[in-house]
Amino acid sequence: MEQINRRDFFKRGLAIGSYLLSSSALNINSSLFAGEQASLSPDLVAVRNGEPDVMFDQGIAAIGGMSAFVKKGQTVIIKPNIGWNGNPESGANTNPILIKQIIKHCLNVGAKKVYVFDNPVADRSYKNSGIEEVVKQSGATMVSGKSEGYYQEVRIAGAKILKKTKVHELILESDVFINVPVLKHHGSSSLTIAMKNLMGVVWDRGFYHSQGLHECIAEFCLFKKPDLNIVDAYRVTLRNGPSHAGPEDVVLKKNLLISKDIVAIDAASAKIFGEEPENIQYIKLANEKNIGMIMLDKLNIKKIAI
Repeated sequence: MEQINRRDFFKRGLAIGSYLLSSSALNINSSLFAGEQASLSPDLVAVRNGEPDVMFDQGIAAIGGMSAFVKKGQTVIIKPNIGWNGNPESGANTNPILIKQIIKHCLNVGAKKVYVFDNPVADRSYKNSGIEEVVKQSGATMVSGKSEGYYQEVRIAGAKILKKTKVHELILESDVFINVPVLKHHGSSSLTIAMKNLMGVVWDRGFYHSQGLHECIAEFCLFKKPDLNIVDAYRVTLRNGPSHAGPEDVVLKKNLLISKDIVAIDAASAKIFGEEPENIQYIKLANEKNIGMIMLDKLNIKKIAI
């Protein structure tokens, strides 16, 4: 894995303290893809029946293109789920084909530098997920998330439980933050989607589990929300997630969601999985905190079937 000195990321001096879906295969509500709303700027784009790179090409075009999010000369941090020691077919991590295509779009619109990282649970997840290789092939930089020295303490205004935490400096210092979770079952939080994926940008995840997992997941978004969320629902783990699923627990769904609204994309992803968003506690809490919109019928959703 390519390593870079943290002093080389960016100039110091930030005031960190004040910086402050064909869903029928799963027998779920298919209304996400029913009808069509014409809009130049949809709140959420839902793409189905394609390969990860093709779905992303069409989805990002529908929401305004990558140039709507990344400007020439900017630095970009991409945060996939790379937590687990599983190959791409396992569904444990974000699909590497999707990550490669996102990097390509960022560089094509003039990004100065693209970084990719996670704070993984397993030691060999970068390699075995296939993400490390596509990052190198694409001209981006793979960065470690396993050293506490990369993390800076921040305070979270308005939080009741997660009042402070240590956040990876790339999240604090990059111009653009792109969040790319994989949709899957999780034994503790019910689902891993966009908000849950942000646990991989903090150092002390044990605090979440001991003090209130769902509350902490929601409250982190009071501090920082990604500029763009892209949910990989190509392979969906239905049971025994996040790390004990077998081939029989994973289904090929071929879905992709894109939105700036982290609550909306989690709500739509829950529908694809077969859950009501209100039944996922952290999604409900985030909606109550006005972090985003849980009510999909109030959103302008662009549906694309390939």
